[in-house]
Amino acid sequence: MKLDWRASGLALREPLRISRSVMAERDAVTLTLDHDGHRGHGEVVTSVYYGLDVPRIQAELAEAQAELAELTPEEALRTDLPQAAPGVRAALDAALHDLLARKRGVAVHELVGAEPPGSVPTARTIGITSAEQAVAAATELVGQGFQVLKVKLGSGADELARVAAIREAAPGARILLDPNGAWEFEEAKRMLCAATEFDIDAVEQPIAPGTPDLLAEVAEASPIPVIADEDARTTEDVRRLGSRVHGINIKLPECGGIRAAREIIDAADGFGVDVMLGCQVASSLGIAPAVHLCGMARWVDLDGHLLLAQDPWTGLGGEDGLLRIAGRTGLGVRPA
Repeated sequence: MKLDWRASGLALREPLRISRSVMAERDAVTLTLDHDGHRGHGEVVTSVYYGLDVPRIQAELAEAQAELAELTPEEALRTDLPQAAPGVRAALDAALHDLLARKRGVAVHELVGAEPPGSVPTARTIGITSAEQAVAAATELVGQGFQVLKVKLGSGADELARVAAIREAAPGARILLDPNGAWEFEEAKRMLCAATEFDIDAVEQPIAPGTPDLLAEVAEASPIPVIADEDARTTEDVRRLGSRVHGINIKLPECGGIRAAREIIDAADGFGVDVMLGCQVASSLGIAPAVHLCGMARWVDLDGHLLLAQDPWTGLGGEDGLLRIAGRTGLGVRPA
């Protein structure tokens, strides 16, 4: 196979503020695998949090280039991908699945034996902002058709005032909370008890990652389902947590791609733990692999492409709150 790539920028419609950072843009590297007249694509985005920048991505792709040149797509899919950052492995994994599915004339979900995703309601993120701006955003999103809203939160009891305002503005919406680990242990228990009056669907990673036993204690005391995010990156993480949390958030760029995600899903199923499919800010190409696994998830939070000022790829929809894969083969997306 032949591997090529190019870097470009992805600007957001507006800056997104979460508890640990503010993002206005990020870089993406689009890669292409060619073999016998067939082509597959994948995307990896940069991340300050994970120390992944364009030079590192390009260096790791250059290391993979020689190894992949000696393999067919079928061989590569049965082989451990080159040692690289999870985001790079996920992009290579996506391109392999895209190439093989196109070669066989099927969609990626058919290739991996997953249920067709159909029309999938996705959450839409509301960043940390004023209550007035949050209400305006929630009202607009519900008007567009969004049934699920994810609210980013910081620390402090006053954060729940914004949640209350959003609930009043969107009485029929499912609401997810995401403090991005901003709460302290005792604060998390207080906040989750107080949030019950707002009919919250679930909360992601309420305390800082790195202490899964404490996260499990929060989940045990919580009247709201607790989803592990950064504390459930690998199959080993999920096994360590077992059934002590209510859900795990799987982001393909952070676990290594479709194959790794399937292993994690199987492990979670074994403990009776539900799955959320999450994402980073990315184009439709970067979001598409996870959409093909939506039939395995209770919660879907795949709105990264909807946060962009201009998406360089198309084929997922989502502007009305529903993801729909347009293409019938491969990942189902194409350049805009």
